[in-house]
Amino acid sequence: MRHVLVAGTLDTKGEEIRYLTDCLIAAGAIPEVVDIGVVGEPLFSADVPRETIAEHAGESLENLQKAADRGRAVAAMQRGLAAWVRARHKREPLAGMLAIGGSAGTTIATAAMRELPVGVPKLMVSTMASGDTRPYVGITDICMMYSVADFTGLNRLTRTILENAAHAMAGMAGFVSQQKSGNEARPLLAATMFGVTTPCVNLVQHLLQAAGYELLVFHATGTGGLAMEQLVRDGFVEGVLDITTTELADELVGGVLSAGPHRLEACGQKGLPQVISVGALDMVNFAAPETIPDRFGGRRFYPHNPNVTLMRTTPQENRELGRILAEKANAAKGPVTIVLPLRGVSAIDAEGKPFFDPDADRMLFAAIRAGVRDNVKLVEVDAHINDPVFAGVLVQEFRAMIGGIRTHVNA
Repeated sequence: MRHVLVAGTLDTKGEEIRYLTDCLIAAGAIPEVVDIGVVGEPLFSADVPRETIAEHAGESLENLQKAADRGRAVAAMQRGLAAWVRARHKREPLAGMLAIGGSAGTTIATAAMRELPVGVPKLMVSTMASGDTRPYVGITDICMMYSVADFTGLNRLTRTILENAAHAMAGMAGFVSQQKSGNEARPLLAATMFGVTTPCVNLVQHLLQAAGYELLVFHATGTGGLAMEQLVRDGFVEGVLDITTTELADELVGGVLSAGPHRLEACGQKGLPQVISVGALDMVNFAAPETIPDRFGGRRFYPHNPNVTLMRTTPQENRELGRILAEKANAAKGPVTIVLPLRGVSAIDAEGKPFFDPDADRMLFAAIRAGVRDNVKLVEVDAHINDPVFAGVLVQEFRAMIGGIRTHVNA
């Protein structure tokens, strides 16, 4: 039974929600409507009334209406819907969740969507979908569809948008995976990658697949690292090759791709095996050149593309990054190996390349050597991070780690 949760404000968007549910039924899905409105009277009775959602937030609908405080009402319905969806899916798994809304409806509905596991279809049709969607999507697999026009009644455009959304959700909700069960028996690992470490990670993936593993690769853009670590916490993967730890540099220096202060901690806390390297710690990320803060005037920059500008980390910053990385590795409850590429940490950190800075790299490596404790295996490879030999060592060390080898090695 393809039960699809449909969320929206039935006082302001009841006509559109009713049309959406009719389209879902016609497509073979079973809609379950949740009302997240507060102020006006709903156009029709929902399967899950607004009073229930308010109660899950510890509020009463009557008090929210009397307060006449939009901010309070949105926050309450956001908390309430998230709590209700979490409990609903635990009780009986949903086939998907579909919602429509403006800024408030999108805020409320996507908070609930983020409570659903990765893989459960989530589609948000929103007037906010053409801008910065990170506050709504976070690190989940929410699909956002721009509504083009606002939802102020049905017309030839909104009907088309809603029909497309309903059929998209019905298709996702009714999809039966064709993945072979044999693939699910392969150990699932995670790795981090940047454009400047792609040759390394691609070869690592090839070597691991040949050895019987399956590898998820995450783009180390802040949200990428956060998404990987959430999957680690959720028990989705069995080990990590954290090759590209560049997000640490953005957190330290103030770039735009930080994954926050707790990056590189989830795997250690779970006690999973992990191989760590220093990929792209030679750079901090900014947007277009005109967006770079004035305090970085005089630094070394490299235009990666018109929307991404890279800044070389200094020897002092590298020393601190090495200390941070070693400290996080030391705290791991499971086996951990750090592998250092002594001839450069990114595609543009090599002799003749824009970010080649042996002094900065030496500071990074020295701080790691000085900071690691006996529970961390340290491997130093006289190669560049994108040299094939380095990828081979990463895979060799991960497989050796499973066998329990714990010594200092110079390769």
